[in-house]
Amino acid sequence: MTVLASFMVPHPPLIVPAVGRGGEKEVSKTIASYESVAGEIASLEPETIVITSPHATMYSDFFHISPGTEVVGSFASFRASEVKFAESYDEELVLEIEALARKEHFPCGTRGEIDRDLDHGTMVPLWFIRQKYTKGKIIRAGLSGLPLSDHYKLGTIIRRAADSLGRRIVVVASGDLSHKLQDYGPYGYAPEGPEYDKKIMDVMGRAAFGELLEFDEDFCDRAAECGHRSFVIMAGVWGKTKVKPRVYSHEDVTGVGYGICSFYPDSEKDSGDVYVRLARLSLETYIREGKRISVPEDLAKLDENIPDALLNTRAGAFVSIHKNGDLRGCIGTIGPTAGNLAQEIANNAVSASTRDPRFEPVTEDEFPDLEINVDVLGEPEDIDSLDKLDVKRYGVIVSAPDGRRGLLLPDLEGVDTVEYQVAIAKMKAGIGTHEDYYLQRFEVVRHT
Repeated sequence: MTVLASFMVPHPPLIVPAVGRGGEKEVSKTIASYESVAGEIASLEPETIVITSPHATMYSDFFHISPGTEVVGSFASFRASEVKFAESYDEELVLEIEALARKEHFPCGTRGEIDRDLDHGTMVPLWFIRQKYTKGKIIRAGLSGLPLSDHYKLGTIIRRAADSLGRRIVVVASGDLSHKLQDYGPYGYAPEGPEYDKKIMDVMGRAAFGELLEFDEDFCDRAAECGHRSFVIMAGVWGKTKVKPRVYSHEDVTGVGYGICSFYPDSEKDSGDVYVRLARLSLETYIREGKRISVPEDLAKLDENIPDALLNTRAGAFVSIHKNGDLRGCIGTIGPTAGNLAQEIANNAVSASTRDPRFEPVTEDEFPDLEINVDVLGEPEDIDSLDKLDVKRYGVIVSAPDGRRGLLLPDLEGVDTVEYQVAIAKMKAGIGTHEDYYLQRFEVVRHT
């Protein structure tokens, strides 16, 4: 796995002793948490530390990634010129990020740098990290005035660039929380301030990254936060990869919120469902060894208590594979083709990972980043009206008199109406606008 971990951290210069001159003691919890994070990064030994900073070069319609090979910085503007940095940029990874962005017409690149030297949003995390880990290059990414969804997209591009190069990275999302927590704070008090801090610490404590995109931007402005977009980029790096979150601390004694959290890949992401573990075992065995698993012998190794339905029933099933939130393969069967459901899932897992014509076959180095779902189809039921469909509950099968058929599963992202659901199924079947067709609906049991 290329993404070893990620960290949400604040960047008050106060916590650097040469700047704080004793004042840093009032945020001792934050300092202790930062030291823990730095120690963890040292133990991970990343090749590159990706830092997203609200105080790097920022444009309203463009994401700036710092160019070049070497960069310096100091806390001179905070009356601590003796604290200096000399860092090396990972130019190869920067160029790969830029190339992917250009290919997708995404507004991100190295042009337009305003201030070459490191900013304090980058230097504060580096000060703690470099006390314990001096190896590894860095990348500095700025934010933008673009929507939160674009910040998330930048995260996915960073992840794919790291995957492309096989680069082992950690991501440090630098950003303070609300600046309006106390009357004596730098921006005074607003009720949205404490509300934002409570909400963001809850979301990050659950690693509910999708909820980051649901924050109202006017609410964020009223809370005077500075790190939200930075956190969203970090969320995009993980995509739909399941992670284990940990909250270290939250402090607001200066009138500004400082929150520290870590996120590690969850190695037990498929442990709860034998259907999914069966699909994963099947595709990994086939790709790694070139052979198919044996049912029920290999199935028994996964779990001593195998559901009767897997071995004693027959049904159609779909196996869907996602990587970093993007579809990586999906193939299934409308009705049963194998001797039992377990074999049906095993067969379709191999097909979804190696024979989906929309994608190149999955490779072994992708295994840690794959998320797998299994949908077991119920018996199709003939219907005579769109009114008997529900995109959340029912899948649909559209059939032409000559046998052409198209299927669409229920509860798919972006499919919000039955008309659209049927239109997609017709397109998959190659059924024209004015051709006759008939409908069937079915329910599924989804295993994740």
